[in-house]
Amino acid sequence: MIIQYRTILNPDIKDTKLQSLLEITNAINSNLSIEQLIKIFSFILKEQLGFSKFVLFLYQEDWQVLAKSGYKGKIDLQLVDQQLVRFKEITLVESSNSMVLKEFQAVIPVYHQEKPLAYLLISTLGNTDYLEASHFNFAQTLCNIIAVAVENRRLFKQSMIKERISKELEVASEMQKLLFPSDLPSNRKMDLSAKYIPRHAVGGDYYDFIPLGDEEYIICIADVSGKGISAALLMANFQATIRTLFKYQRFEMPFLLEELNKIVMRSAKGEKFITFFIAHYNAHTRKMNYVNAGHNHPFLLNGRKVTMLKDGCIGLGMLDELPYVNVGKMVLNPNTTFVLFTDGVVELENAEGEQFGIERLVKNAQAYSPLKMEDMNNIIFSKLDEWRGNLTFVDDTAIFSCKFF
Repeated sequence: MIIQYRTILNPDIKDTKLQSLLEITNAINSNLSIEQLIKIFSFILKEQLGFSKFVLFLYQEDWQVLAKSGYKGKIDLQLVDQQLVRFKEITLVESSNSMVLKEFQAVIPVYHQEKPLAYLLISTLGNTDYLEASHFNFAQTLCNIIAVAVENRRLFKQSMIKERISKELEVASEMQKLLFPSDLPSNRKMDLSAKYIPRHAVGGDYYDFIPLGDEEYIICIADVSGKGISAALLMANFQATIRTLFKYQRFEMPFLLEELNKIVMRSAKGEKFITFFIAHYNAHTRKMNYVNAGHNHPFLLNGRKVTMLKDGCIGLGMLDELPYVNVGKMVLNPNTTFVLFTDGVVELENAEGEQFGIERLVKNAQAYSPLKMEDMNNIIFSKLDEWRGNLTFVDDTAIFSCKFF
């Protein structure tokens, strides 16, 4: 049963209430901990307002009991959704079916824009006929101050965490950029250029150009399954591993792929895999050996002839051991254009849900391959922008183009 209470103003307690407000606002401004604020709040309720029993429910991503005094029973937080949400204003409860509510004399809710922030269950030792309305109103004011202070602390903590993560991602992004080749050659032998747009601050795509002396080069591109920080970290580790391996020794393609597969398995523990394409090119003999480990097929353009590079094996990290490794071998004709890319290019969708596709990529590369590779890449990306319209890139997107004269 809900009953009304009469307002009884007592001017003698005004100074006490003002002092209490000053004390708690000073505590907030002094950046005291939430625990210290609750101690001050509890002291005011008990010692200055005479409330002998109370429970404070506060919403912090979920409902929590932030303060409890004089009540020894067990509190089920489902009480909030089952019983308390119906209270929109200060209410005295004479009787209740709830085992908890019947132990208290009043429910004091705190709302902000129709959203509940807190509920205070409260009682005194005295008779409800003589309860002062101003005490309940003042308790509601204190609850409001506490609720806002706690929420501000939570939002501030979240903003600090986001800021720290943002700075860490910025550092990670700069570190990741250092793993990409800083200068791609453009000379009488070849013209190389790459363009990469990561979906987030750190990406899961990778391309590289590693000289092995004056005439031999490693050209590779890779994409990690999944998205997010864990995928980016796996790819960064993969990048660093490849660079380290080729810094000290040359490897036969099958052995190299088997070792890389073991490394990815250890790092990803079977939760992610990497599609990878690697080519070993000799500019003197014009011979190229390559392995395509489950990656989108790079292609060679020579005149109107298009050759897809499919030979290889499954993606790295899919199985403990690679069941087979097929090495593709060929001799490149003069003025061959070699285009490597990740699935963010061909799987980019337009407003109708149609993918850009490999055929459209090949046709654009054929049309603009007489240009410098940098210009060709820029034009292809402009075509991708036209294709997606107002939509955003939903995946990391990379193109690595090479012209062998």
